[in-house]
Amino acid sequence: MFMDQLKNQSLNKAPLHFDDVFNQLRKSHDFSSFPVQLDNELLTISYFDSLIDTEILHRDVLPFLSNKFTSVEQIVHDLPIEKVVVTTRASQLQTHLLSGYIAISFASIQDEAVLVKSGVIRTRQVSLPEVEFSVVGPKESLLESLDTNLNLIRKRLPIPELLVQELIVGKLSKTRVAVLHIDGIANTENVNTVLQRISDIQIDQVLDSSYIKQLIADNNNTPFPQVIDTERPDRLAAVLGEGKVVILVDGAPHGLIAPTTIFEYFSAFEDYFLNWTVASFFRIVRFFAVLFSIMVTPIYVAVLTYHYELIPKDLISTLVTSRSAIPLPPILEALILELAIELLREAGARLPTKVGQTIGIVGGIVIGTASVEAGLTSNVLLIIVALAALASFTTPVYRMGNTIRLIRFPFLLLAHYIGLLGVAICFCFLLVHLIRLTSLGRPFLEPIYPPRLYDWRDALVRLPFALQSKRPIALQTEDTVRLHADKHDSTSSKGKENDLQNGKKE
Repeated sequence: MFMDQLKNQSLNKAPLHFDDVFNQLRKSHDFSSFPVQLDNELLTISYFDSLIDTEILHRDVLPFLSNKFTSVEQIVHDLPIEKVVVTTRASQLQTHLLSGYIAISFASIQDEAVLVKSGVIRTRQVSLPEVEFSVVGPKESLLESLDTNLNLIRKRLPIPELLVQELIVGKLSKTRVAVLHIDGIANTENVNTVLQRISDIQIDQVLDSSYIKQLIADNNNTPFPQVIDTERPDRLAAVLGEGKVVILVDGAPHGLIAPTTIFEYFSAFEDYFLNWTVASFFRIVRFFAVLFSIMVTPIYVAVLTYHYELIPKDLISTLVTSRSAIPLPPILEALILELAIELLREAGARLPTKVGQTIGIVGGIVIGTASVEAGLTSNVLLIIVALAALASFTTPVYRMGNTIRLIRFPFLLLAHYIGLLGVAICFCFLLVHLIRLTSLGRPFLEPIYPPRLYDWRDALVRLPFALQSKRPIALQTEDTVRLHADKHDSTSSKGKENDLQNGKKE
C-alpha cells in the first residue's frame, strides 16, 4: 500500500529542473540526446525517436544551426518552422517531449530550451464507413486522428462560430478530448455540462470515446445508451447545426453526440437524403421491427403456456404438429434458440471477417436444421426467433441493437411465469424506466414525455424540410430558426414583381 502511494506521488510530482527531466527520460531506449558543437556554444538536441519525424530534424533543424546562435531568441527567429516554443518550465519541457517535440538547449543557459514541433502522425487514410454505410450521401468516415476528424468537420462548417475546446484526460494516456459546438446556437447549459463532466474525470487511461461515453452518462445502470456515437462526419456537422454538442477523442474513430432522444436511435442519417415519404416509411418499419423483436418470442411463450384460447383454430393444428414430439416446455425451447443466436452473433463478431461470415451462415443453417430434426425445438419457433433476430438488426445504431438483445430475456422469463400479464408488467417497467432516463439532463423519451407536438415532425416520421423551419424544442437552442421559408418566399415574390415592372418599362 505504501509503495502504491509513493508511485502515485511520483506520477503526480513534476521534476524541478531540466536535468531531472532528461535523466528520467534517458531511462527509455527510444529517447535520444546528442550535443552539437558550434564555435562559441554547445547545443544539446533531445527527442523521442518513436514520436518525431526525423526528416524534419535533418531538413529543417540541423542545417539552420549556425555559429551565430548565442541565444534562444535567435533560434526561434531563424528556424523555418511554424510552431517553435521557448520554455523555462521543466513540466512543459517534459510534456512537449512526450508529445513529439524536439528540445534544443544551451549548455551555458540553465533551465531554458527551444521546443520545435516535429511529431509524426501515423494513421490510416479516410475510408468508407463500416458501421453506418449508406448508399446515398457522403462516403467519408472518421479516423483515429483528432486533427483529421476536426478537418473533416471544419470543411463542412467553415464558420467562425464553430468553437473547439480541448481538454486532456487520463493521468497516463494524456488523451486529447475536443468538445465542439456552434456559438449562438447550442445551449450554453449543455456545453457547460459536457465540459464540467469531462473535466471531473479522474482516470488513468482513455483509449476510446466509449470511456468518455460511460463516464459522462446520466445513468450508468441502464442498458440504454444515452449518448450516440457515430463514425460519419456529415452527421456530426448536421447535429452541430441543430444545436447539439459533439465530443471527439484522439485515437477514437467515433464521435459522440449529446443530448439525444430515443427516436434518434431509429433514424438513419440516410433518411435525410431520401424523399420524406420514403424516409418516414423506413423509420416506421424500424420502430415496429424493434417492437416485434422484443415482443414476439415472449408472446409465443405466454400463449402456449397459459392462453391457448388466443390461438386461431386454423393455426392450432400446425402448432400441435410442430410441438408433438418436443419434450421441452416453451420457455426452455425459446431460451435454447435465443442463446444459440447469441452464440452465433458473438462467434461471427470475434472471428476474422471471412471466417465469421461462414460461421454465421453455416452455423445458423446447421444448428437450426439439426435442432428441429432432433426434436429439441419446433420449426414454428425457429422461424419466429430467426425473424426476431433479423428485426433487431434494423436499428441504425449498433449499441441500441445490443440493448434490444438484452431486454428480450426479462420479457421471456415473466411471460413464462405469469403469461401475458408478465409481458404487460415488464413493458410498464420499461416505459417507466425510459421516462426517468435523461441525456445531459434532457428527457430521453422526448417528444413522448414531455409531449412536444412540434418535435414529432422529425421523430417517428420525417416531414419535409419546409415544415421543419425551427430546431428541436428539446435542445432549448439560442437560435431557434434554421429555415427562413417565409423570408425566402417574400424575397422571391418581390423579385418576380421587380422583373415584371422592368419588363413593362422596356
